Amino acid sequence: MMKCSLVILAAGIGSRFGGIKQLERVGPHGEIIMDYAVRDAIRAGVERIVFLIRRAIDADFRAIIGDRIEAYCAGLGVEVAYAYQELDDLPEGFSCPPNRTRPWGTGQALLACERVVPGPFLVCNADDYYGSGSFADVVSYLRGGSGWCLSGYLLENTLSCYGGVTRGVCRVDETGRLLCVRETRQIRPTEQGIDSDCGLLDPKSCVSMNLWGFTPELFGVLREQFVSFLQENGEEVDKEFLLPEVVDTLIKAGKTSVQVLPTDEVWYGMTYREDIPIVKKALAEL
Repeated sequence: MMKCSLVILAAGIGSRFGGIKQLERVGPHGEIIMDYAVRDAIRAGVERIVFLIRRAIDADFRAIIGDRIEAYCAGLGVEVAYAYQELDDLPEGFSCPPNRTRPWGTGQALLACERVVPGPFLVCNADDYYGSGSFADVVSYLRGGSGWCLSGYLLENTLSCYGGVTRGVCRVDETGRLLCVRETRQIRPTEQGIDSDCGLLDPKSCVSMNLWGFTPELFGVLREQFVSFLQENGEEVDKEFLLPEVVDTLIKAGKTSVQVLPTDEVWYGMTYREDIPIVKKALAEL
C-alpha cells in the first residue's frame, strides 16, 4: 500500500484567539499541539507529515516546529513535506477580489496539498488535540481500503468554557454511515443545557472535529466543486469553500460514502486565549 500521510491544516490565524495559536507552547516541555498530532499519527502508522501553511508564516513556523519535527521524523524514516495556501492560488479564469484577506477555506487548502499527497491521507486541524485513539482508528480504516471516514466525537467532549464554538453536527445511520454534517455555531454550555444558534443540542450528539480519512480521489472532486463555488461566490470577501460542506453535498447526491468512527477521546483546543491554562493542565496530566 502507498504511504499514508497526515495533512495538518495550519494556514489560518485564530482571529478570536489574538495570534497564531498553532504556535502556542502548551506542553510541559514547550510542546505545541501539533507535536502531539505528529507523535500520535506516527505511532498509528503514518509515514508522511504534510504541513499546510501560508508563506507569510513560513519562517516562524519552521523555526518553532518545522525544522525540529523534520529532524525527529528523519530518525524514524518518516517524510515531511510542505504545501502553501495562498489567496491567489485559483483555477484559470478566476482572480481574488482586491479587498479579500481571508483564506478560501479548508477545501482550497487541501487542493494545495495534491502534489505532495500521493496516497491515502488523514486531515486534521493544527490547533486541536484529538487523542491517540482517534488517529489509530482512522489510519486502521484507511489501511483497510474501505474508502473515506470521519472520527466522530461526543459533543460534550468538545466544548470551551469561555465562549461559543463551531462544530460539524453529524447525523449517522444505524450502520455508522454519515448522512449529513451541519456546521453549527455558537455552541456553548448553559444552565439549560448545550445551546447553539440552532437551539439546544443533545450532549451525546456526534460531531466532527475535522479529523478525516480520504483517498486521493478527493482532489478531483475538490477541483470541480471549487470552480462551481467560485462561479457563485468568487466576488465575496468572506465566503469560504469548506471541506465538510463539500462532503455533505457529495453524500446527499449519492456520490460518496463516509464511515463515522466513534471515539470517546476528549478534545482539547484553544478557541480562546483563556483556554490555554486548561489545555496546559490537561496535557500535563495526560
